[in-house]
Amino acid sequence: MAGPMALLDVQLTGCASGAACATLELHEKSSEPAAPASGAHRAAYAKESTAMTTDIQDRIERETLIAASQDRVWSLVTDTGFWIASTGVPAAVGEVTVTHHDEYGDFPVRVEKVEPKSYVSYRWASAFSGHELREGSTTLIEFTLIPEAEGIRLRVVESGFSVLDAPEEQRRGALKDNTEGWPQVLDAFKKTAEEAA
Repeated sequence: MAGPMALLDVQLTGCASGAACATLELHEKSSEPAAPASGAHRAAYAKESTAMTTDIQDRIERETLIAASQDRVWSLVTDTGFWIASTGVPAAVGEVTVTHHDEYGDFPVRVEKVEPKSYVSYRWASAFSGHELREGSTTLIEFTLIPEAEGIRLRVVESGFSVLDAPEEQRRGALKDNTEGWPQVLDAFKKTAEEAA
Protein backbone atom coordinates (compact mmCIF):
# COMPACT_ATOMS: atom_id res chain seq x y z
CA MET A 1 0.00 0.00 0.00
CA ALA A 2 1.26 3.48 -0.83
CA GLY A 3 0.29 6.83 0.61
CA PRO A 4 0.55 8.73 3.88
CA MET A 5 -1.58 6.29 5.89
CA ALA A 6 0.49 3.20 5.04
CA LEU A 7 2.81 3.14 8.06
CA LEU A 8 0.64 4.70 10.72
CA ASP A 9 0.49 1.58 12.88
CA VAL A 10 4.27 1.84 13.27
CA GLN A 11 4.09 5.54 14.17
CA LEU A 12 1.29 5.16 16.72
CA THR A 13 2.10 1.92 18.53
CA GLY A 14 5.30 0.44 17.21
CA CYS A 15 3.33 -2.40 15.68
CA ALA A 16 5.34 -3.42 12.64
CA SER A 17 3.62 -4.11 9.37
CA GLY A 18 2.50 -7.73 9.27
CA ALA A 19 2.83 -8.19 13.05
CA ALA A 20 -0.12 -9.18 15.19
CA CYS A 21 -2.01 -6.15 16.49
CA ALA A 22 -5.20 -5.70 18.47
CA THR A 23 -8.34 -7.28 17.10
CA LEU A 24 -10.38 -4.75 15.14
CA GLU A 25 -14.11 -4.80 14.66
CA LEU A 26 -14.90 -3.02 11.39
CA HIS A 27 -18.18 -2.52 9.63
CA GLU A 28 -17.98 -1.52 6.00
CA LYS A 29 -20.74 0.87 5.05
CA SER A 30 -22.42 1.18 1.69
CA SER A 31 -21.19 3.90 -0.64
CA GLU A 32 -24.40 5.81 -0.06
CA PRO A 33 -24.83 5.93 3.73
CA ALA A 34 -27.66 7.63 5.51
CA ALA A 35 -27.12 11.23 6.55
CA PRO A 36 -25.97 11.82 10.15
CA ALA A 37 -28.73 12.31 12.69
CA SER A 38 -27.81 15.72 14.17
CA GLY A 39 -28.63 18.90 12.33
CA ALA A 40 -25.09 20.28 12.25
CA HIS A 41 -23.60 17.01 11.06
CA ARG A 42 -26.41 16.57 8.52
CA ALA A 43 -25.67 20.01 7.04
CA ALA A 44 -21.99 19.16 6.65
CA TYR A 45 -22.95 15.81 5.09
CA ALA A 46 -25.32 17.49 2.62
CA LYS A 47 -22.63 19.99 1.61
CA GLU A 48 -20.08 17.22 1.00
CA SER A 49 -22.56 14.85 -0.72
CA THR A 50 -24.03 17.36 -3.14
CA ALA A 51 -20.58 18.49 -4.27
CA MET A 52 -19.77 15.15 -5.91
CA THR A 53 -18.61 15.68 -9.48
CA THR A 54 -17.59 12.20 -10.63
CA ASP A 55 -18.73 8.66 -10.10
CA ILE A 56 -15.96 7.86 -7.62
CA GLN A 57 -16.99 6.94 -4.11
CA ASP A 58 -16.80 10.04 -1.95
CA ARG A 59 -16.76 8.57 1.56
CA ILE A 60 -14.89 6.11 3.69
CA GLU A 61 -16.68 4.94 6.84
CA ARG A 62 -15.18 2.70 9.50
CA GLU A 63 -15.82 2.04 13.17
CA THR A 64 -14.44 0.02 16.02
CA LEU A 65 -15.50 -0.77 19.58
CA ILE A 66 -12.83 0.23 22.10
CA ALA A 67 -12.73 -1.17 25.64
CA ALA A 68 -11.64 2.12 27.21
CA SER A 69 -13.22 5.13 28.89
CA GLN A 70 -14.70 7.98 26.91
CA ASP A 71 -12.10 10.33 28.43
CA ARG A 72 -9.25 8.09 27.22
CA VAL A 73 -10.62 7.80 23.67
CA TRP A 74 -11.36 11.53 23.56
CA SER A 75 -7.82 12.44 24.65
CA LEU A 76 -6.37 10.36 21.80
CA VAL A 77 -8.81 11.44 19.07
CA THR A 78 -8.21 15.12 19.87
CA ASP A 79 -4.43 14.83 19.35
CA THR A 80 -4.50 16.87 16.13
CA GLY A 81 -3.31 14.77 13.20
CA PHE A 82 -2.87 11.60 15.28
CA TRP A 83 -3.60 9.40 12.24
CA ILE A 84 -0.42 10.73 10.60
CA ALA A 85 1.75 10.98 13.72
CA SER A 86 1.17 12.06 17.29
CA THR A 87 1.62 15.82 17.69
CA GLY A 88 0.60 16.37 21.29
CA VAL A 89 -1.40 19.39 20.07
CA PRO A 90 -4.97 19.38 21.46
CA ALA A 91 -7.77 20.04 18.97
CA ALA A 92 -8.89 23.69 19.01
CA VAL A 93 -11.32 24.94 16.36
CA GLY A 94 -9.58 26.86 13.58
CA GLU A 95 -6.06 25.85 14.61
CA VAL A 96 -3.74 24.42 11.95
CA THR A 97 -1.00 21.96 12.90
CA VAL A 98 1.57 20.61 10.47
CA THR A 99 2.03 16.90 11.11
CA HIS A 100 5.16 15.20 9.82
CA HIS A 101 5.40 11.65 8.48
CA ASP A 102 8.97 10.48 7.87
CA GLU A 103 8.14 8.76 4.58
CA TYR A 104 5.33 10.89 3.13
CA GLY A 105 6.16 14.41 4.29
CA ASP A 106 4.27 17.22 5.98
CA PHE A 107 0.49 17.48 6.17
CA PRO A 108 -1.29 20.54 7.53
CA VAL A 109 -4.36 19.61 9.58
CA ARG A 110 -7.06 22.14 10.53
CA VAL A 111 -9.55 21.54 13.33
CA GLU A 112 -13.04 22.20 11.95
CA LYS A 113 -15.42 21.43 14.82
CA VAL A 114 -15.27 20.12 18.39
CA GLU A 115 -18.22 18.86 20.42
CA PRO A 116 -16.56 17.82 23.71
CA LYS A 117 -16.25 14.09 24.27
CA SER A 118 -18.52 13.20 21.33
CA TYR A 119 -17.37 14.65 17.97
CA VAL A 120 -14.32 16.24 16.37
CA SER A 121 -13.62 16.98 12.70
CA TYR A 122 -10.49 17.91 10.80
CA ARG A 123 -9.50 18.92 7.27
CA TRP A 124 -6.25 17.70 5.74
CA ALA A 125 -4.64 17.59 2.32
CA SER A 126 -3.97 13.84 2.20
CA ALA A 127 -3.47 13.79 -1.57
CA PHE A 128 -1.24 16.89 -1.52
CA SER A 129 1.69 16.38 0.87
CA GLY A 130 3.43 19.66 1.63
CA HIS A 131 0.63 21.84 0.22
CA GLU A 132 -1.33 24.43 2.15
CA LEU A 133 -4.97 23.77 3.00
CA ARG A 134 -7.26 25.31 0.39
CA GLU A 135 -10.59 24.60 -1.23
CA GLY A 136 -10.23 21.59 -3.51
CA SER A 137 -7.19 20.15 -1.71
CA THR A 138 -8.73 18.70 1.45
CA THR A 139 -10.89 15.91 2.71
CA LEU A 140 -12.99 16.15 5.87
CA ILE A 141 -12.38 13.59 8.62
CA GLU A 142 -15.08 13.22 11.29
CA PHE A 143 -14.68 11.21 14.49
CA THR A 144 -17.76 10.36 16.53
CA LEU A 145 -17.61 8.70 19.97
CA ILE A 146 -20.65 6.60 20.88
CA PRO A 147 -20.83 5.22 24.45
CA GLU A 148 -21.89 1.55 24.65
CA ALA A 149 -22.00 -0.99 27.48
CA GLU A 150 -18.71 -2.57 26.37
CA GLY A 151 -16.84 0.72 25.84
CA ILE A 152 -16.76 3.45 23.22
CA ARG A 153 -17.62 2.92 19.60
CA LEU A 154 -15.39 5.17 17.50
CA ARG A 155 -16.73 6.00 14.06
CA VAL A 156 -14.60 7.70 11.42
CA VAL A 157 -15.92 9.18 8.18
CA GLU A 158 -13.60 10.72 5.61
CA SER A 159 -15.29 12.51 2.71
CA GLY A 160 -14.59 14.88 -0.14
CA PHE A 161 -12.51 12.71 -2.49
CA SER A 162 -14.69 13.39 -5.53
CA VAL A 163 -14.18 17.17 -5.30
CA LEU A 164 -10.41 17.17 -4.92
CA ASP A 165 -8.83 19.50 -7.46
CA ALA A 166 -6.74 16.76 -9.06
CA PRO A 167 -6.91 14.34 -11.98
CA GLU A 168 -9.34 11.47 -11.46
CA GLU A 169 -6.47 8.99 -11.12
CA GLN A 170 -5.03 10.98 -8.19
CA ARG A 171 -8.45 11.26 -6.52
CA ARG A 172 -9.00 7.51 -6.88
CA GLY A 173 -5.49 6.86 -5.55
CA ALA A 174 -6.15 9.00 -2.46
CA LEU A 175 -9.42 7.17 -1.87
CA LYS A 176 -7.73 3.77 -2.26
CA ASP A 177 -4.78 4.64 -0.01
CA ASN A 178 -6.98 6.05 2.74
CA THR A 179 -9.51 3.19 2.46
CA GLU A 180 -6.63 0.78 3.06
CA GLY A 181 -5.10 2.98 5.75
CA TRP A 182 -8.07 3.52 8.09
CA PRO A 183 -8.22 -0.11 9.32
CA GLN A 184 -4.53 0.18 10.27
CA VAL A 185 -5.11 3.51 12.01
CA LEU A 186 -8.10 2.21 13.94
CA ASP A 187 -6.28 -0.99 14.86
CA ALA A 188 -3.36 1.02 16.25
CA PHE A 189 -5.71 3.49 17.96
CA LYS A 190 -7.69 0.68 19.63
CA LYS A 191 -4.52 -0.99 20.87
CA THR A 192 -3.13 2.26 22.30
CA ALA A 193 -6.43 3.20 23.98
CA GLU A 194 -6.97 -0.24 25.50
CA GLU A 195 -3.37 -0.62 26.76
CA ALA A 196 -3.79 2.47 28.91
CA ALA A 197 -7.34 1.59 30.01
